[in-house]
Amino acid sequence: MAAGSGSDPAADSQPPPPIHHLPPDALRNVLLRLQLRDAVVCRPVSRLFNDTLSPQFLALLPTLRLLLLRHPRPDGGGCLHAFDPARRHWLCLPFAHVLPYQSFSPVASSTSLLYLWVETSPPAPLPSTSSSTSPAHPPKSLAVCNPFAGTYRLLPPLGSAWARHGTVLAGPGGTVLVLTELAALSYTPSGSGKWMKHPLSLPSKPRSPILASAAAAVFALCDVGTPWRSQWKLFSCPLATLTGGWAPVERAAWGDVFEILKRPRLLAGAGGRRVLMIGGLRSSFAMDAPCSTVLILRLDLATMEWDEAGRMPPNMYRCFTGLCEAASQGNAMPTAAAGGNNKVKVFGGDGKVWFAGKRVRGKLAMWEEDETGGSGGKWDWVDGVPGYSDGVYRGFVFDGGFTAIP
Repeated sequence: MAAGSGSDPAADSQPPPPIHHLPPDALRNVLLRLQLRDAVVCRPVSRLFNDTLSPQFLALLPTLRLLLLRHPRPDGGGCLHAFDPARRHWLCLPFAHVLPYQSFSPVASSTSLLYLWVETSPPAPLPSTSSSTSPAHPPKSLAVCNPFAGTYRLLPPLGSAWARHGTVLAGPGGTVLVLTELAALSYTPSGSGKWMKHPLSLPSKPRSPILASAAAAVFALCDVGTPWRSQWKLFSCPLATLTGGWAPVERAAWGDVFEILKRPRLLAGAGGRRVLMIGGLRSSFAMDAPCSTVLILRLDLATMEWDEAGRMPPNMYRCFTGLCEAASQGNAMPTAAAGGNNKVKVFGGDGKVWFAGKRVRGKLAMWEEDETGGSGGKWDWVDGVPGYSDGVYRGFVFDGGFTAIP
């Protein structure tokens, strides 16, 4: 027999591994104890594992919660960096086998599904003259994928302005919203298969809109103040009435809750039952008052009452002002730190909040909401942020799994 024309007799004579002798029910019972990430890695080990660890079987495993980072540049490396809070470990998720597009930027997620803006056409060649008519903004489409299953689907096309200025929110059942200053688009796979347009009728551009799953509603902040002084107000809209359903959320008992934070931002609390509002704690009500730390307020959607959920420890906040770096180098206090104009990037979701800043190199601050809803929460540093020299990262929570396939 010619070489390579048949199987190796020595390999055929090897007995199968002992795990192959387990009854199918016993094998499934063993594999059900694996975490999702380990189960996916085991699939290509053998034909037995590949057949047993089917998508239907993997859907029975708990989802893998990750912090997914958005690279400062859409074409940054062809992979996505993710942090596993349970294992305190950084991962690199390659996308070459999932998406046939080199340039992509993740923007939102729902359980098992990840939404990304992708450039669906190759980049135009460099213009030879200044009179070239090549588009300044290449066309982009919104794609939904399951990175663990290796499947994706393009949603109906949108104009380039929606990709540049829109905020994407992902809801249950594949529902997707894209919000801009004047209008919102909604898409539901079980509906007409087209984008539906809804006027927003808000006093200003919605800031940090979020989707509270338990309330089936969208919440956003709007600036109703003057060009010289911001004044924030909370608005909400049920998912079922996106057209004409926006209304302010206010109670007389709240008092000046929106006046004590500088540059507030909303994030979803644990389980979608609460709304978190994070911002710099003003040292006074003066317009140019510096911030003393970062404060996390929490709105319980059942009782409609605010409480303090967490406050960044002083030693941690000093690192975002540049005082830690200045002290280590023996330098004077930075001017920005003295004036209180330090910007802290806030991102996360579902009761987990991460903080990034230009003065904090190679690490993130992390806050986890108390499971019982108590005040304080847990603060910690996350070290080893990959590629931090490229700029300040942003991100969001992604529950990877097989419970949904595009």
